[in-house]
Amino acid sequence: MNNNKRDNTGLIMEGTALPSRRDMLCRIGGGFGALALNSVLASEAKAVTTPPTSYTLEPKASHFRPRAKRVIFLFMNGGPSHVDTFDPKPSLVKYAGQLPDLIKNGANRFRQTGKLLPSPFTWKRYGKSGIEVSELFPLVGECIDDICVVRSMYTDNPNHEPALLMMNSGNMQPIRPSMGSWITYGLGTVNQNLPGFVALCPGKPVVGPQLWSNSFLPGVYQGTHINNRETNPKRILRNVENTYLPQKVQREQLDLLQQMNGLHLNQHDHDPQLDARISSFELAYRMQFEAQDAFDISKETKETREMYGGGEFANACLMARRLAERGVRITQIYYGDGQPWDDHGDITNHRNHARSSDKPIAALLKDLKSRGMLEDTLVVWGGEFGRRPTSEGAKGRDHHSLGFSMWLAGGGVKGGTVYGSTDEFGFNAVDNRAHVHDLHATILHLLGLDHTKLTYRYSGRDFRLTDVQGEIMKGIIA
Repeated sequence: MNNNKRDNTGLIMEGTALPSRRDMLCRIGGGFGALALNSVLASEAKAVTTPPTSYTLEPKASHFRPRAKRVIFLFMNGGPSHVDTFDPKPSLVKYAGQLPDLIKNGANRFRQTGKLLPSPFTWKRYGKSGIEVSELFPLVGECIDDICVVRSMYTDNPNHEPALLMMNSGNMQPIRPSMGSWITYGLGTVNQNLPGFVALCPGKPVVGPQLWSNSFLPGVYQGTHINNRETNPKRILRNVENTYLPQKVQREQLDLLQQMNGLHLNQHDHDPQLDARISSFELAYRMQFEAQDAFDISKETKETREMYGGGEFANACLMARRLAERGVRITQIYYGDGQPWDDHGDITNHRNHARSSDKPIAALLKDLKSRGMLEDTLVVWGGEFGRRPTSEGAKGRDHHSLGFSMWLAGGGVKGGTVYGSTDEFGFNAVDNRAHVHDLHATILHLLGLDHTKLTYRYSGRDFRLTDVQGEIMKGIIA
């Protein structure tokens, strides 16, 4: 709740009632004469007035020394197949078309969808570490010595909606705060002229905006959705720039509005919705000075743009690097519209998805490293679950949640390593099993946050991203 009782302009004196709607309209109709008091209200174009809110995006101290300062999450919505990307399984070739006793006797506890299906892709060892990577990701393979592949992930449900919610918010039920909202709630962000949490998504995954929602956390921590189908920053941010008023007048108008909102907060109980509205006005005003530049990838050199390649995902990766170097705390990139990696009919379609993502992902890792940013930028790759080692139809694979792969790079992660494993067919995570709660706990730990202490009281109890679970994957930390 705001404790500042401001009457420095003389326009609204403390203790007086707010003007009625009729009075306000009359004053506006009279030319908004209050703005004539420039000697009192005028401020520098880039001056930032602290909004009268209880929660802001100002940087906050971490619980302990962080290894990473920011996160870029490359989210492969739809569920990429682990046995076709980062978890080779020779036994699928050996037992192709069969259904071994291991599967018949209970390891396959979800719906039956066919016999064992070998990967149609070849595998190669990369780097000094010699980690095997599918032919789908040759350029990412070249970066494998900076990557830790987690082959023992598992989650609670093999359906898109609950799995997406679990991976993005730590709970299968809508609607809980997203991981990005928890991170900005815990740490704030460095650059007050940009959002702390940006979601780059060219369409709508199955669940949609709930994936970057603040839920019951204050609205200032909600993710800012950017449709990266556009590359023109004026179109991307067309609702931010005010083309009718100069910045000085906007600042004066906003100061008056904030003063009135502050008086309202003083006269009433804490209003989180008004808090969020005040903060959004301030952020929108400040974004005019820096946001268009941050999203303008045309300012990159030709060589850099060619390194990333073209297309929506490549543009998003380049935007993410620009946002990271400007202090944005977490950027989450969703791969395409809907569930593109959801290849039920033909797993060879993975080749198309990899073709448009391998180059920009590798470029992002190399670009961050060349700028000295990879060491404190945590890059995460993965989807909501994996895909079954058995066939669906002739050549497809169904959803699978009992064992799948993700990888992390930079930000204090031990590169050139593999953490955990699945069984010989890729059905179950068996060694160093890592639940989504464990992944979230580890990400928070690398950012200097104790996941058991990052809590928010709502509806009579304390909530946290990892619920009442979560163990740090200490084996992946350098």
